[in-house]
Amino acid sequence: MASIFSKIVKGEIPSYKIAEDEHYYAFLDINPLKKGHTLVIPKKEVDYIFDLDPETLSGLHLFAQKIAKAIDKAVSCTRVAVVVLGLEVPHAHIHLIPMDSESDIRFSNPKMKFTPEEFQEIALQIQKNLV
Repeated sequence: MASIFSKIVKGEIPSYKIAEDEHYYAFLDINPLKKGHTLVIPKKEVDYIFDLDPETLSGLHLFAQKIAKAIDKAVSCTRVAVVVLGLEVPHAHIHLIPMDSESDIRFSNPKMKFTPEEFQEIALQIQKNLV
């Protein structure tokens, strides 16, 4: 069965898309730890990130770098953290989380809530900063 992320890529489930290319897709996390929390995935469905072939894994990180730089410009933060957990959805993915302290990236923290309009505005601000 296709993962929820594969369904998002196919347009079967809506998302707040940041960017995509032939191989990768980035979208806002709907249960964000911080404003601008973004997920970056390969379109190829592979459960464990380290089971990706070397070309896909390196491409995923290069795609994530572009997104992280745009997040850094769009959202007030000290850095953009890169987190790979991979247990909640069986599809390799990277979390890009704006942070000002290490405590900002604790997944046990309460999740932020945004309206659909706020999510759309956040996505637009990040998109405007893509190089």
